[in-house]
Amino acid sequence: MSHSLGVRQVQKQKTRQALLDAALGLLEEQSLSSLGLREVTRVVGVAPTAFYRHFKDMGELGVALVEEALGSLHVMVRAILAEQAGAEERIDRTVAVVQQHVRHHPLHIRFVARERHGGVRDVRLAIAGEMDRFAEEVAAALKSQPVSEGWCDDDVRMLAELYVDRLVTTAAALLDAEADDGEGADGEGGAGGAAGSEGAAERVVRVARRQLRLISIGRRHWREEGCGE
Repeated sequence: MSHSLGVRQVQKQKTRQALLDAALGLLEEQSLSSLGLREVTRVVGVAPTAFYRHFKDMGELGVALVEEALGSLHVMVRAILAEQAGAEERIDRTVAVVQQHVRHHPLHIRFVARERHGGVRDVRLAIAGEMDRFAEEVAAALKSQPVSEGWCDDDVRMLAELYVDRLVTTAAALLDAEADDGEGADGEGGAGGAAGSEGAAERVVRVARRQLRLISIGRRHWREEGCGE
């Protein structure tokens, strides 16, 4: 009996993941608010009623996609921030991690970028919540660094939110830039040109590093009286 329950549970999980994957693929070209569950179940090959064994509605499926999209990035960036390397090396490694994440998970990045200000409230709140937790994790890592000595919690949190916003914005910009570079390689887009010219993705990476360095420089010289005022 327990074996059969285990088999059914595995199959249920596979179907759930198939629904998530199908929705993510369909969302490459449309928003969640315009996607119907029948479209998703048709791709998976299950009856529409089967959808409700896994999600109460499309909003709940969207929230699951948010958790899937942002969860792994939290772990990677937090690990880099916790290292004892210098600021320049941390910035370079962090941007490289974001670029790698975009290449491996382009559909997730596009989904978050589109739905961050989209029409499904539960998903907007889920993205905001994940970014809030992301900022908490980054703030904890920043607080442990010697340069944060004397900083109050509110200012460390403000700094963490600056980093998080830049990383998420950079991820979305990289997604579009790498698509432009792909078109340019075929001679169709504007990112091509003379040999050795800077590609769109390279420009995004360069600007992201400069922005993070600017934040880092400001951090070293920040002295605020009356924190939080």
